[in-house]
Amino acid sequence: MTRARVEKFYYLMKLGREFELKAKEHYMLGDIAGFLHLDIGQEAVSVGTMQAFDKGDVFTHYREHVLAIARGMDPKIVMAELFGKKTGVSKGKGGSMHLFDPKLDFYGGDAIVAGHLPIAVGCAYARKLQGEKAGVFAIFGDGASNAGAFFESINIASAWKLPIMFFAENNYYAIGTHISWVSPFVDLKEKAKNYMLSFECDGMDVCDVYNTVTKAKEIIENGLGPVFIEAKTYRYEGHSMSDAGKYRSEEELEIFKRKDPIENLKKKALELDLADEKYFRELDAKVEYVINKAVEFAKNSPEPEIEEALEDVFCKECENVIP
Repeated sequence: MTRARVEKFYYLMKLGREFELKAKEHYMLGDIAGFLHLDIGQEAVSVGTMQAFDKGDVFTHYREHVLAIARGMDPKIVMAELFGKKTGVSKGKGGSMHLFDPKLDFYGGDAIVAGHLPIAVGCAYARKLQGEKAGVFAIFGDGASNAGAFFESINIASAWKLPIMFFAENNYYAIGTHISWVSPFVDLKEKAKNYMLSFECDGMDVCDVYNTVTKAKEIIENGLGPVFIEAKTYRYEGHSMSDAGKYRSEEELEIFKRKDPIENLKKKALELDLADEKYFRELDAKVEYVINKAVEFAKNSPEPEIEEALEDVFCKECENVIP
C-alpha cells in the first residue's frame, strides 16, 4: 500500500458513498424516479475492480453507480442520468439501471439478472478472434449465480478458453432471499471451480479486491482462459429503495458495518503512517464539493425533448432491414 494508492482508493470510495447518500436523499425528495439500487457498503468491490481492470470491456449488473464513477464516468453526468435529464450519460433514457458509455468500454446496467453474462461471453469471443490482449470483466450478484444464463456462460467460456473474468459480488441476499435458502453452496466459487481457476477475496477490503483482480487479469490476458472471483461483501441498504430490508437483523448489519471498507482503509493508512487526519479531512471536503456540484448540475440540466422518446430505438445501420 502506498500513499498514492490510499488517496485514490479512499477518494473514489468516499465519492461513491456520498454519491449514493445524495441519490437516496433526492429519491426521497422526488427528484429521482424509477428504481434505485444503492451500493452503500460495497464500495471496495466497485472501486477495487475498476481500478485493477483498467483496460477491456466491462459488463455490469444494475447496482452500478459507483462502478461507473470508479471507471472514470463524471459524477455530474451520472447524477443527471438519475434525474432523467438530457445531459445524463444515457440522455436521461436509462436512469439508475442503465449507465452506458462505449468511450469507457462500460456496458453497464443490465436490468435482467444474469442477462449480461452471455453478452459478455460473446464480447470475449470477439476479442479472442480479433487477437486483442485486453479481455472482458463481468460482475454480477449471488442471485445471478442461480440462473441458467450463468451456467451456460461459464460453460462456453471454459470450453473455448475465452479471456473473461467472472466476478461474483456475494452480499448473501438476492433481493430479500438469503443465499443459504436457495443454493447448496454459500461459497460461490464452488459453482465454478470445475470450470476454471477460481479465487476468493475480501469484498470489504479494497486492497484485497484490487490485488485479486490484478492477478486474474494477467491470467486472462495471457490466453490461459477464464477466471472466476468471489468477493464476500455486504450492502447496508435494502435491495432497492422500495425494500426496507426487514429480513436482516440489526446485529447482522452491525457486524458488517464494523468491516466498513472506507473506515478500515483510513484506519490502516493512519496506522502505517501513510496519511494523517488532516489529509482525510481535505479529501472529504473535496468529495463534498464534487457531489454538491453534481447535484447542482443535474437540477439545472434540461429535460429531454418529447421527440427524444422516438430516437435511438433502432440501430440506424439496420433501418433498411426493419419491416
